[in-house]
Amino acid sequence: MYLEIVSPETTLFKGEVDSVAVPGVNGEFEMLNKHAAVVSTLKDGFVKIRGTFDLMEENASKFQKKDGAYWLAINSGTIEMNTNKIIVLAD
Repeated sequence: MYLEIVSPETTLFKGEVDSVAVPGVNGEFEMLNKHAAVVSTLKDGFVKIRGTFDLMEENASKFQKKDGAYWLAINSGTIEMNTNKIIVLAD
């Protein structure tokens, strides 16, 4: 599935991933390949990305590698998954 993470300043990540876990306002949830369509608001926490990919060099310092995943801290945001594409608008 394709993931794009966008902040007000820049695009932080774009590429193919295996899974994405996000801090939804009603609790953390994870999306895998061919997940049902979803739209949700996000709260303070971490976006966790798993897969085989290269981080964008200019934004690699914003991610932490932990437990076999890349973690990105966010304050809030929104997420939409539709037709195997995830877009995260992160603050």
